[in-house]
Amino acid sequence: MRNEQVPDRNIAMELVRTTEAAALAAARWVGRGDKNSADGAAVAAMRSMLDTVDMDGLIVIGEGVKDEAPMLYNGEHVGNGSGAQMDVAVDPLEGTRLTAEGRPGAVSVIAAAPRGTLFNPLDVFYMEKIAVGPAARGCIDLAAPISWNIEQVARAKGINKEEVTVIILDRDRNTGVADQVRAAGARIKFITDGDQPAAVSAAIEGTGVDMLLGIGGSTEGVVSACALKCVEGDFQGRLWARDDEQVRYAAEHGLSLTNILTIDDLVKSDDVFFAASGVTTGDLLKGVEYVAGGARSESLVMRARSGTIRRITTEHHWRKLQGITGDRYAP
Repeated sequence: MRNEQVPDRNIAMELVRTTEAAALAAARWVGRGDKNSADGAAVAAMRSMLDTVDMDGLIVIGEGVKDEAPMLYNGEHVGNGSGAQMDVAVDPLEGTRLTAEGRPGAVSVIAAAPRGTLFNPLDVFYMEKIAVGPAARGCIDLAAPISWNIEQVARAKGINKEEVTVIILDRDRNTGVADQVRAAGARIKFITDGDQPAAVSAAIEGTGVDMLLGIGGSTEGVVSACALKCVEGDFQGRLWARDDEQVRYAAEHGLSLTNILTIDDLVKSDDVFFAASGVTTGDLLKGVEYVAGGARSESLVMRARSGTIRRITTEHHWRKLQGITGDRYAP
């Protein structure tokens, strides 16, 4: 049995303050056409709030490597140093282009699990993915034909395969996937960015999405697996090389491009914490709404061990917050 140092309380309630801060900071840049400034603002805000969280955190999935990322880089220690030792995966702004262009679906995300339990894809940047909700848990197989998986999901949910809606990242590399989904008779919802919140949408009732398929970011796949563990959904992935250089890199670092990674391979713990806050309104979360003297935000906060899932609507009052946190919530 894995020897894990498990937090004795739900630290997701502390982690959500970091995603709220990042979402509020990024939202100032919605529609301004400057994705780098939006991302920088989100990173700085999340970093500042992470210092207050009771954990000894190590970023395993962050904003890049030291000296190439201003902060929240892979290998950085975060938290105040007390509490349990945790692996941390951060995406201060998932959907930088969505934010810059004022499009729906941008979020701020963080996930954490006991030290040594999160899979690290290193610099293999892409992953084939399939994600479903609790009803179809245990019914999927990434190695099987897409038509078979759609039939399995339809059967598990008690619907016709023609009623199954598959969400797919709109990229040329997913053209074959889309063709197979249509050939199977299912419906497609394309997204331009943000397959991480899309995977969560596939696992939550009421979003109109039944499954996620296609090739997207590998680090986003790990974070998605954390979220799906919290809702008792299912996820499988397989690292995908975009060119010969990536094939060589994977071989040199012992990363398989053929093995299917289950949700338990990606997150080797049942004590997973996940928090996300909306930046722009999408299927999963409402975006930041500014009001006189403050703003409103919506967040999703989950813990796998307890099965607790919370949707939190928060009113932020600038004057009072700045009296406590200084510039962390600067308007």
